[in-house]
Amino acid sequence: MFSPQAQRGHAGRFLRVALIAACCVSLAGCSTVRGWFSKDDKEGKEKPTEPAKLVDFTQTASVSRIWSASAGKGEDRLGIQQTPAIADGRVYAAAVDGGVHAFDLQSGARQWSWKTDLRITGGPGVGDGLVVVGSLKGDVIALDAATGAERWTAKVVNEVIAPPAIGQGMVLVRSNDGRVTALDAANGERRWFWSNELPALTVRGNDAPTLGPGLVFIGNDDGSLVALSIADGRPLWDIAVGQPDGRTELDRMADVDGAPVIDGTILYASSYKNQTLAIDGPSGRAIWASERGGPNRIGLAIDKLLVSDTAGSVWAIDRSGGLVSWQQPALARRNLTGAAVHGNYAVVGDLDGYLHWLRLESGEFAARARAGRAPIRGTPVVSGDVLVVQNTKGDISAWRIAQ
Repeated sequence: MFSPQAQRGHAGRFLRVALIAACCVSLAGCSTVRGWFSKDDKEGKEKPTEPAKLVDFTQTASVSRIWSASAGKGEDRLGIQQTPAIADGRVYAAAVDGGVHAFDLQSGARQWSWKTDLRITGGPGVGDGLVVVGSLKGDVIALDAATGAERWTAKVVNEVIAPPAIGQGMVLVRSNDGRVTALDAANGERRWFWSNELPALTVRGNDAPTLGPGLVFIGNDDGSLVALSIADGRPLWDIAVGQPDGRTELDRMADVDGAPVIDGTILYASSYKNQTLAIDGPSGRAIWASERGGPNRIGLAIDKLLVSDTAGSVWAIDRSGGLVSWQQPALARRNLTGAAVHGNYAVVGDLDGYLHWLRLESGEFAARARAGRAPIRGTPVVSGDVLVVQNTKGDISAWRIAQ
């Protein structure tokens, strides 16, 4: 017999598994269910539940793969969106089975590798000379960013599928039970934790906390964004980014799964409900709201935000007032990643391993390349003129585009 606590734990895990199945049914573009419920008719016409076929276009920009590497066995169907991190001229990447690796950003030369039997599910967080990752069983491991030597280990109570955030003497770890744990960056000792109750159904996956001066900002599965004091975890304000409305729990899902983006004192956050907010960071006051948004990371350009929504459209939103600048709907149901800004282009990955470059001023297709045949779930990352992406098989590739 299970104790009441154990029963609740098993019930929670059951809900998470049930959610994955529910999401696969509800998100019609999901690669794992493509073709289950509909097939092309005899004339080869595209069905509304099928991923949109890629349209031909004249490429107006030239992209080149500058290197590729493997981090080990990737996430496959775990739904954890592993993404590399870039710092100080290096790319840091982790795989579920394969450990953690550092590569030279320009050449792809492997700088060091750290091997483990743990299943590393959180992407790497980098800062203050540390690389920190989490595991499927809640292990937290801090490595020396220069050498890969293990500095300390810690434990949290649930799987870690988001990159930790590092700064201001802290390592902030978000686990998949809605809890944020602050660890001392010097030795891994717990300083405080904060917990948010999960809704009955959530989208699997979350992102790193976002650090501001004296604050840490957390997007939650109930559609809210909260600011915590980094000193003691005390909540300072919260605001609804996505309104969890609807008749069913599935309809009510409003997760803020992409890390909030901060520029100066302004925060930008988006939600599964396709809503985006600009927020004054110190006060938590909404500056403007847009009815366009999505569950993944936001791309930040000089005058625009770039978001991909749950239907597969890419939107450019004016940063000054939240008005839509353009929409690119031709990637419908292709399970797009969050958008990255690469020079004068917005870039998204898709379920077939393609990368798509869109012109920032118009949303028109400029280039397309295939990083591999496995899906890309984690948002591409950019440093200077180099874009780096990791697919679900653990393969990493770096790209340049001619401006």
